[in-house]
Amino acid sequence: MPIPSPFHSRTSKLCTSLRWKDWAGYHAVCSYRSCHEPEYFALRHAAGLIDVTPLFKYEVHGPDAASFLAQATVRDITRLGVGRVTYLCWCDDDGKVVDDGTVTRLEEDYFRVTAAEPSLSWFERLTRGHRVAIEDSTQRIGALALQGPNSREILRQVCDADMDALKFFRVVRARVDGVGVFISRTGYTGDLGYEIWVENASSPGSSGSPGSLGSDTPAERVYDAVTDAGRNYGLLPAGLDAMDVTRVEAGFIMNGIDYFSAHHCLTEDRKSSPYELNLGWTVKLDRDPFIGQAALKREKQTGPRRRFVGLDISWTELEEVFAGYGLPPEISSSAWRDGRPVYDRDGRWIGQATSGAWSPTLKKNLALALIEAPLANLGDTVEVELTAEYRRHRVTAAVARPPFFNPPRKRA
Repeated sequence: MPIPSPFHSRTSKLCTSLRWKDWAGYHAVCSYRSCHEPEYFALRHAAGLIDVTPLFKYEVHGPDAASFLAQATVRDITRLGVGRVTYLCWCDDDGKVVDDGTVTRLEEDYFRVTAAEPSLSWFERLTRGHRVAIEDSTQRIGALALQGPNSREILRQVCDADMDALKFFRVVRARVDGVGVFISRTGYTGDLGYEIWVENASSPGSSGSPGSLGSDTPAERVYDAVTDAGRNYGLLPAGLDAMDVTRVEAGFIMNGIDYFSAHHCLTEDRKSSPYELNLGWTVKLDRDPFIGQAALKREKQTGPRRRFVGLDISWTELEEVFAGYGLPPEISSSAWRDGRPVYDRDGRWIGQATSGAWSPTLKKNLALALIEAPLANLGDTVEVELTAEYRRHRVTAAVARPPFFNPPRKRA
């Protein structure tokens, strides 16, 4: 049975569609109304507020915290400055990806790690010889993603931090309605955006009568403050359906969809390396030993067997397929996650499109795919399987390099 997030008292009142799903054991909103598109356009043209509490979170403390994380992940975390955030992945001994997430250095010996799936057991088995303590803080800390071009202006109204000084992938302590929070300039939409991290415990003196301001938890007070300020900036609560379209536009991978954790794969072919997933830029090979280093050095010399790419699927050919049945073109307004075969121009299977979406902003039919490396060059053309009237067809797609959508405001 899923459990409520710290913001459930607010999101449940707003979710008139009753469209919920189980995300990592939490009730999570798919879309607040029957259609997610207003939430998508809020994320791209105003601001959207997404409850991302279900992200797994780990607090890593201790004098060896940095060296421990440098050994456990592909990045040299010892070089990460206080107040900075980095994106990375971690691998098994064979250099296959176990999970991906962010690491934030909150203090000299204090880090926060986010993950897509439970990782405490994996990290704890690597702590031998390190003076480090790891806490699973997933339930203790609530998280909100405030994303979109107006997100900075909204935060200016409600927090005491200098939002102009908060650069891309940085974090700052702040107070929102008197509640202490961390605000990081991060997100999963590929747009200007922030994530707000707040304790899920009742604050001292918060025990008022039910329904009174005093009974609100710190997390609820933060949610209320942001939504109140956002009314003048087009803020909408946004669910996972809208975020999924934005993350396809941004070219962000998803564990369990675009790749599978090496811990869960029944075959070697299902496992992926960072180089295959276009995460080679996160791997720092020439440093002290880390998990998977030897295997990744070998792969670096030979090159990956497959590559993660974007596909721009021909709309003209898609229309022609459906026109052959006397039908208008048919696509889902939501992102799709069922894998679809990808072929070369001779009809030979070369990989799979793992997720995709129609981009309302770009007016393109997009997909993310893992295909054979020799055919993964920018501008190469491949074919993607399409089912129409219960019959299989193939339509042309141009290989692209994600992100498809990358506005300057994201880093400005």
